[in-house]
Amino acid sequence: MLKNMPDFSHGDDAAAVNALRSAVMRLSRRLKHQRVDESLSPTEMSVLGTLARCGRATPGELARKEHVQPPSMTRIVALLEAKGLVRLEPHPDDRRQKVVTQTERAEAMLEESRRKRNAFLAALVEELDDDEWATLRAAAPVLEKLAHV
Repeated sequence: MLKNMPDFSHGDDAAAVNALRSAVMRLSRRLKHQRVDESLSPTEMSVLGTLARCGRATPGELARKEHVQPPSMTRIVALLEAKGLVRLEPHPDDRRQKVVTQTERAEAMLEESRRKRNAFLAALVEELDDDEWATLRAAAPVLEKLAHV
């Protein structure tokens, strides 16, 4: 927690928050366009990423993590299953539920996607000077923290 809380609604702090929001959104859009498979929506890719990070999950757990309604997640999982990217398996403790697991094909697609996006970002970073790169490297853990608050 910040000791002397800045006023994020006015002045330089508000301008910095606005600039950060705008830059993160633009960079995110540019990274999203570096897609390996154009047939997958950003939401489908996000679900696969969540499965890669968190492991197997029920559709309800995925819906909560992805901030979508359970019926929407059911449709997304069905699309991913039809594309051979996830499997539905019986829940180990509750026969009424299923557990979603990514397939090897999904793992390979995510790895290729990460490689492509990292290469794109690395090319952008090459345009920075040494001080800018040092600042960005130092900011990376803070941005990661903000992404998971």
